[in-house]
Amino acid sequence: MTEGKDLSKGTVSGCGCIEKHNARRGRIPEDLTGKTFGYLTVIRRIENRHGRTCWLCRCICGGEKAATAHDLKAGKVKSCGCKTHEHGHNRINLTGKLFGRLTAMYPTERRDQKGAVYWHCRCDCGNETEVSASRLMYGNYRSCGCLKAENQKNIYEKLHLVDGTCVEMLEKRKHRSDNTSGFRGVFKMKNGRYRVHIGFRRQRFYLGTVDSFDKAVQIRLAAEHLLHDGFVEAWHAWKEKADKDPEWGKQHPLKFEVDREQLRECRNEAE
Repeated sequence: MTEGKDLSKGTVSGCGCIEKHNARRGRIPEDLTGKTFGYLTVIRRIENRHGRTCWLCRCICGGEKAATAHDLKAGKVKSCGCKTHEHGHNRINLTGKLFGRLTAMYPTERRDQKGAVYWHCRCDCGNETEVSASRLMYGNYRSCGCLKAENQKNIYEKLHLVDGTCVEMLEKRKHRSDNTSGFRGVFKMKNGRYRVHIGFRRQRFYLGTVDSFDKAVQIRLAAEHLLHDGFVEAWHAWKEKADKDPEWGKQHPLKFEVDREQLRECRNEAE
């Protein structure tokens, strides 16, 4: 039995058959046809996306956009994309904020591939540049480029270069995997054999071709011991004398000659 107040309020509109019918069909989504959300007007319902009700909308510019009912109602989607970069829309004000050495001055009309606004910035060194807001906020850019140049210069000054050879790199060299064999200076050829070479003082020295990978590695290691280790030992010995007597160091620069005959013997020792 239904009370009169339920009937007058519209709380009860049937005997229950409608609710049972709707339950069998599942939840009936709200009809958004003709409704407007931002610059979008809903045209018709389309296939669901990830279990959510989707609607096809027409933008004020004439373009079309598919969006879920949830995104439309929540205001997450307001246009087909044409109004995304409109002044004041979805923009973070970075004016006057400092990012490393860069001070954001004003936004430009440029956008990156993801739609982030480019900001015109002034660097502490006096130069000006344009950087996207995302790169500024994530710390990818801290200067106009002057900071990187200074860091590279500081690193360069800390390294000891002799005839284009870096002592520190030779001391800390590691196995490499950017070639066809997985070991530095050893390359696997199409015929299955292994070619060996070594670089030193901006030159490449050919050490031969062998059938075995293990033998190729032995040849390479022997050549490294001869050239790289020999050079490092000679440099440290020279530096010790030069530190004690700078004048002697100026008059007697380090000399380290490559003995090609000894390089040939590296292969013979491996065989």
